[in-house]
This record gives sequence, C-alpha cells and structure tokens, in this order.
Amino acid sequence: MRVRDMKVMKKHCLLIAVLATFLGSCTKWTALQNTQDYEYKYEAAKSLYAEGKYGQASMYFAEVLAVMKGTANAEESLYLAAMSNFRNKDYDAASQYFRKYYQVYPKGLYVEYARYYCGLSLYNMTPDPRLDQQSTFEAIKEFQDFLDYYPYTSIKASTQEMIYALQDKLVEKEYLSAKLYFDLGSYTMNCTYGGSNYEACVVTAQNALRDFPFAKAERREELSIMILRSRFLLAEQSIDSKRVTRYRDCIDEYYAFVNDFPESKYIKEAEKIMKKSTDFVSKHAPKDEMVD
Repeated sequence: MRVRDMKVMKKHCLLIAVLATFLGSCTKWTALQNTQDYEYKYEAAKSLYAEGKYGQASMYFAEVLAVMKGTANAEESLYLAAMSNFRNKDYDAASQYFRKYYQVYPKGLYVEYARYYCGLSLYNMTPDPRLDQQSTFEAIKEFQDFLDYYPYTSIKASTQEMIYALQDKLVEKEYLSAKLYFDLGSYTMNCTYGGSNYEACVVTAQNALRDFPFAKAERREELSIMILRSRFLLAEQSIDSKRVTRYRDCIDEYYAFVNDFPESKYIKEAEKIMKKSTDFVSKHAPKDEMVD
C-alpha cells in the first residue's frame, strides 16, 4: 500500500472515531434530557459542575430543584444551582438562587457562602456610575449583612474593600450629577419648576458629602470646590436683593473649604473667590452687618 493511501486511511479512521464519539455524546445528552430519573439527572448535573461545564450544570440543576424539594438533596441542589450560575457568570440568576438558599436554609451547611456569594454576584453586576445603581445598593446591603452575621470571617477585609469600592461608585454617580448641574450653569430650560442649576449642584454635592463621609479625599475635595464655585457663580448672577446673602454664603463656604483642605491645589482659586465676596459684602452690606 502506498504511503499516500495509508495517510488517507488514517484520516478516515480518525474522522470515524471523532464522529462516533460525537454521536455517542449526543445520544448520552439526549437520553439525559429526556429521562424522568431525576436522581440520575441530579448526579449528572454534579458531574457536569465538577467538569467545569457550568452552563449545562445550571440547566439540569434548575430542572431537578422542584423535584428535590423536601428530599435529602434539596439543600445541596439549591446551593449548586446558585454556584453553577455564578461560575457561568449569570450573576442575576446566581444572586436570586443564593438569596433563596439563605432564606430557606438560614442555618444551612452553606449559608455563610450563600450570603457572601449573593453579595459578590450583585457586586459583579454593578453598572457604570452614570447608570442606575440599584444593584450597587443591594450589593452593599448584602455585604453588610454578611459581616453582621459573620463579624470574624476570614474574608472580612476583602469584603470591606468591596463595600468601599461600591460606595466610591455611588459617590462617583453623585459627583457626575453635581458636575452636570454645574456645567449646565445658567441654562434654565431644564429647571422646569424654577431654581438654578448652581443651587442643584450645591444640594447634590452636599448630599454626597453627607451620605458618604468616607469617600476618597480627592473626590471630597472636588465636590467641595464645586460647591464653592457654584455659590460664587450663583451670587454673581443673582438679583441685587439676594447678592449680599449669597456672597456671605461664599465666605462661609470658603472657610469650610480651607479648613478641610488647607493644602488643596485649589487654594488660590478659593482665595480669589473669598476676596471678591468680601469686597462685595464690604461695599454693599449695611454698616452694622459688615464683614470683619
């Protein structure tokens, strides 16, 4: 037999072997899908999970959950359904399964892990700071509950770090909202019910500083200087009857800013705002209300 013919025959044999394996596999999974033997399907799901085939495992765990309810395998099947979805990066489904687990089995074998992974699933779902942050709030709550239940857990430090990261994301959202108001400035078409974009910027930034006292110093500084700038620009565009009061607000804000950030890179800008504000108040305030 020629060498060429032998190579062709080897290729044919290899193709037949691969095809036989594929057909055998298809037959196996078709039989698994169609079987009513849920104990067998449950064991198959565990095997798939062990093999790292998390998508298939999650599908079969979902099928057996209702049947397993009330049996010795019910608790484990629910936990593995959650873990299969988590490993398959279906974090929405995973968080629901983990939450259901610790609600149904508050003293279960895997309850500590379920509470942690519920928070971690939500953590992995948190969106860009510009988008709705509902899952961020939920993740923070899950992690805080986890630490309340397990204050001495070995992963306390890493869990706290994730909480801080989530809080930073919420701060960033508030910062972007405040900055948007600031950038809109004197534009009034978005102020349907009156008010000013600068006033909205001040309120938004103040709320962020109050609600997130442990935000990073850099972001707190940015929010604080934005408040001072907004108060000053609001005073400049105000009607005469409100200008003295609003320039006084700038003076108060200046002292708060330099007290919190004495070495800020914005100190010179803040001092210019202070000088203009005090000059105006000195010229226009009643004599008995003069700035010292």
